[in-house]
Amino acid sequence: MRYEEFTIEGRNAVLEAFRSGKTIDRLFVQDGCRDGAVSTITREARKHDTMIQFVTRERLNQMSETGKHQGVIAYAAAYEYADIDDMFRLAEEKGEPPFLILLDNIEDPHNLGAIIRTANLAGAHGVIIPKRRAVGLTATVAKTSAGALNYTPVAKVTNLGVTIEELKARGMWFVCADMDGELMYRLNLTGPIGLVIGSEGEGVGRLVKEKCDLTASIPMKGEIDSLNASVAAGILAYEIVRQRLG
Repeated sequence: MRYEEFTIEGRNAVLEAFRSGKTIDRLFVQDGCRDGAVSTITREARKHDTMIQFVTRERLNQMSETGKHQGVIAYAAAYEYADIDDMFRLAEEKGEPPFLILLDNIEDPHNLGAIIRTANLAGAHGVIIPKRRAVGLTATVAKTSAGALNYTPVAKVTNLGVTIEELKARGMWFVCADMDGELMYRLNLTGPIGLVIGSEGEGVGRLVKEKCDLTASIPMKGEIDSLNASVAAGILAYEIVRQRLG
């Protein structure tokens, strides 16, 4: 599956994609391009809460596969996004307390794909990602997930902090991966839980971290001080699995 299959170029094609209801993760617009057609496209993008990036014509030329982008290129989702209610239904069908993985600042598609794969194998009922400063469900993500996207729902939300508050009202509690947190083996990670993972460089944002009930650290004995985000997610997810089995 090639990534270009999910790249839409040209004004009419991009506008039709929005109007047909296709999920567009990101819109790239030539900086300074403000005519009527482009204004209509950006208005549609804002209506659908799509991330818009204004870039140079040279950048668009580099991204373009057709050479006919007309100042706009859109990245469409390779898979449709789920609703958080789908995740609760999945947990209920399995007779299990909800187990969700929430991702903050994950921009690498390989990391996202690997985390979705781990989520599936660890029995998580879904993955939640933010609309901004995060990679969407691209073809690279789909390929890296090794088919897990067909079984593990992924939802996209406007604000992770608000979503955490809403999920707390539904009986969930949250643990955040953090180097300065309590050693994960000392924490009770059972029950309806959300595991929050940040990027390797930035970690979980402060506002999201403040919404979490606990912070968990992974014991590290080496000379470097951080793990790849997908590896950290795997280790913590399987500590939750271990405690559930226990």
